[in-house]
Amino acid sequence: MRIVDAQIHLWESGNPSRAHLQESSFVSERAIKLMDEAGVSAAVIHLAPWDPNCHQVALDAVKKHPKRFAMLGELLLTDPKAKGQIGHVLAEPGVLGLRYIFINNPEKQLLHNGDIDWLWSAAEEFSVPITLMATDSLSLIGDIAERHPGLKITIDHLGGRGGLTTLKDHEAMVHMPHLVALAKHSNIAVKATGAPAYSDEPYPFPIMQSYIRQIFDAYGPDRIFWGTDITKMKCSWKDCIDMFTEELSWLSQEDKRLVMGDAVCSWWGWDRD
Repeated sequence: MRIVDAQIHLWESGNPSRAHLQESSFVSERAIKLMDEAGVSAAVIHLAPWDPNCHQVALDAVKKHPKRFAMLGELLLTDPKAKGQIGHVLAEPGVLGLRYIFINNPEKQLLHNGDIDWLWSAAEEFSVPITLMATDSLSLIGDIAERHPGLKITIDHLGGRGGLTTLKDHEAMVHMPHLVALAKHSNIAVKATGAPAYSDEPYPFPIMQSYIRQIFDAYGPDRIFWGTDITKMKCSWKDCIDMFTEELSWLSQEDKRLVMGDAVCSWWGWDRD
């Protein structure tokens, strides 16, 4: 079974956010060593905002290890030139789409006042997948998905705030009814990334398993993607894998093949062969 982590960060400098590994660097060679030990075939790099050179760090890793890494990029939404650059995003080797966080202002305000409506139209036109962390704006994301049926949208971190919250277990998942409701839009998928970090329980994190089941039942195996955001996990990469492959008895072998890697590669268009 091909195991593809839907989210990791790499960095060479800067001060990681409080939730992440408090080290000055986490580079591709170290990631590959840990991936090999755990049995992770490949991973999708998300930019580390604390490293001012994060885009180049990700690009370098992708170019050096094209079968192990791909990445999601970012265009500055307040840059007037960004709209004209959408059509070139997928031309960079290993770039699968764009990712944005709309949890706090001013980014959240840009989303709600319509100032970035051009992003959805342009991304749909050029078939650029968009990944979003937007916990308080899920209904708005549904409206965007309905207006742009050709736009592939992926919701981050089980719809939650990831490392931007200290809430745990049930309190971290109060948004779940809104996330499940979005499943009616066939162009929305969910990254089941970072589940252990939402829990105060020990492995195998049974409360979080119950929420993963809700998402799976709503979205199906083609639209839910396993991953870790490994540098903020309190457990090992192997534990994050086993939580899905060994503990979720309701997943069939075919479900596991999709959830653990094949579905995200298909959704984001990563042909690793």
